[in-house]
Amino acid sequence: MNPGRAVAAAAIQLRGSGQTIELPRTGGPGSGVGGGWRVIVRNDNHNTFEHVASTLARVLPGLSLDRGYAFADQIHNEGLAIVWSGQREPAEHYWTELKDAGLTMAPLEQG
Repeated sequence: MNPGRAVAAAAIQLRGSGQTIELPRTGGPGSGVGGGWRVIVRNDNHNTFEHVASTLARVLPGLSLDRGYAFADQIHNEGLAIVWSGQREPAEHYWTELKDAGLTMAPLEQG
């Protein structure tokens, strides 16, 4: 640990256990680099289910084609889907890759 740098922590209480675990933050308060950045795909009238599903499966690590189709269905029925969330840098990368593939993207947001 760097003694010149303050480390913030988040407390998590485990359900039913009465225990609280402190987890270090990846960035300081207000740094905007921590987790929780959301990649959101919006519904549109020009992308096919096949294109959306295959693009999501190709771009997002560990996402199967079946899960891509489930997201495509959610996007179609609900108007949007949060397809990935996490650290800012990979979120920006995935957002750009999906946009470049022609998907309709909501602005990247932290939440």
